[in-house]
Amino acid sequence: MLTEKTTIERNALEITCTESLVPQEHLLRKIDAAVDFRKIYKIVGDLYCKDNGRPSVDPVVLFKIVLIEHLYGIRSLRQTVADMEVNVAYRWFIGYGLSKPIPHFATVSYNFCQRFDSQTVEKIFVWILDEINRAGYLSPEVVFVDSTHVKANANLKKQVKKAIPTAAKAYEAQLREEVNQDREEHGKKPFDDDPPNAPIAEKEITVSTTDPDCGLFHKGEHQKCFAYGVQTACDQRNYVLGLSVHPGNVHDSVAFDDIYRTVTERFPQIEVVTADAGYKTPWICKTILDDGRLPSMPYKRPMTKRGNHEWWKYIYDEYSDCVICPEYQVLKYSTTNREGYREYKSDPKICEQCPTRHLCTSSRNCQKVVTQHIWRSYIEQAEDIRHTPLGKQTYEQRKETIERVFADAKEKHGMRYTPHRGLTAVTNWVTLKFAAMNLKKYAIHRWRDGLLPLLEHILYGLSCVLYVKNPAFSRPMPGSLTG
Repeated sequence: MLTEKTTIERNALEITCTESLVPQEHLLRKIDAAVDFRKIYKIVGDLYCKDNGRPSVDPVVLFKIVLIEHLYGIRSLRQTVADMEVNVAYRWFIGYGLSKPIPHFATVSYNFCQRFDSQTVEKIFVWILDEINRAGYLSPEVVFVDSTHVKANANLKKQVKKAIPTAAKAYEAQLREEVNQDREEHGKKPFDDDPPNAPIAEKEITVSTTDPDCGLFHKGEHQKCFAYGVQTACDQRNYVLGLSVHPGNVHDSVAFDDIYRTVTERFPQIEVVTADAGYKTPWICKTILDDGRLPSMPYKRPMTKRGNHEWWKYIYDEYSDCVICPEYQVLKYSTTNREGYREYKSDPKICEQCPTRHLCTSSRNCQKVVTQHIWRSYIEQAEDIRHTPLGKQTYEQRKETIERVFADAKEKHGMRYTPHRGLTAVTNWVTLKFAAMNLKKYAIHRWRDGLLPLLEHILYGLSCVLYVKNPAFSRPMPGSLTG
């Protein structure tokens, strides 16, 4: 039967409580029960005046508003505050009634731009991580490291070419020392230190005039754009353990040191570091192995010319310190360059008459050069670990861990594009987003685990009823039903 609504109750006056309007299984209820937000007062207490000044907006309210923005992937603080005006669950979460005005979005934005600096945001991230760790939900024995790119708030057409000094490598001093030692062992003169007035090496890069801190990113089939790179490390349960943000034109292996140092200092119990082939460099493998940890990395295809002899046909003879080519000719040691590579060169007179020279080299002087890094043994150890059951198992988990973290961050929490500009602002934005993701996962895990005692209590009560009605029914002991 067709029913037509004849009354409009828009102006009806009702007495209600916001507590009854929020479902018991709502995400914000789980988060509110997971941690004690009053600890934020200790973190930000020193940022406020003690004796004078106007009363401020509660800092817990400010953080909860930003937390809602990142939890639900809302595009801006302005939109977040607009949604809070009509969303009862949001009001309940920050402790506001239906008629109390929400703080202006500019107030929230100003506090996070001027008052709460990067150290404060980092403390919030670490506090949530510590709560998860104390509850026993972290599994940092195996960590997964990878990088993703976030589109910057910059117009691709507004760019200039700029020459900048080449960044010094973090391991340059150690590499120079070992290179000189290797040269002395081969009877070569060690390299001298660069004089103070030596010209500084420069490289030309494309810089955005809108946001100079970002970098031009172009990889594979991706569209060229200005972006930021986000190095991230997570555990086996997809909790983010640490992060670092850098310009989008910085290679993953170059930015590895920051995230590795941060995570290993925070969790010394790390045993395995899992990463993709982009991190399989001599320095990274050496760093992980020297620290007593295991690198779990895949096969990396050598950068050789297609159609030439395969790289494995050039065999290194460790006893004679030479390389044997596919035609069984000897390439003798020549030198060790500044980049740490030993150079083995062939005899041009022999190569000139070689029948497969066109598959080996196209140099004008008919000389083949094969290089071996002085830290090559660390790459070989990483390759051996790749074939072990541990290496296969941990690398297989990448798609379920770090790749899932990036997918959730972009699809569910709005991390494809950042509305902020500047490295500091983007770092704070990403840190808060990962803090929200950790808190969401932790709240859901706690809520699910909390259902088990409740289910046990219900089943035990039912068993008692059955026992009263039928004494022949075997009455179980408490705790034995859900076990």
